[in-house]
Amino acid sequence: MTSTRKIRVLIAKPGLDGHDRGAKVIARSLRDAGMEVIYTGLRQTPEKIVFAALQEDVDAIGLSVLSGAHMRLFGRVLELMKQHQLEDILLFGGGIIPTEDVARLKQMGVAQIFLPGTTTEEVIEFLQKSIKPKA
Repeated sequence: MTSTRKIRVLIAKPGLDGHDRGAKVIARSLRDAGMEVIYTGLRQTPEKIVFAALQEDVDAIGLSVLSGAHMRLFGRVLELMKQHQLEDILLFGGGIIPTEDVARLKQMGVAQIFLPGTTTEEVIEFLQKSIKPKA
């Protein structure tokens, strides 16, 4: 009998931004959709985020960035993921990110950026299509 584990997603708020309502809404919605969710809380460093992802054996990392430091924060997380051979983990995010930066973030290796107005169903559907649960 083969069983698959649930999709595991780490939701993080990097940097000094203290607004986490959106991250909590996403975390709750993913959990309600049957995923295992680890929410790291506010003001996490990229190092803490990647270490938590490694420890928790997650399938995806979702960053919520409202501070304007998205290029630096996503870039540093990607750099650390590469250093720790975690390129198989899907990195996605959302927040207040200028549309011209979305293409740059995707070129850097971010799988998807969700902007204001995105429904939780869209995020759930994206993750379900993009991640195959591990056995």
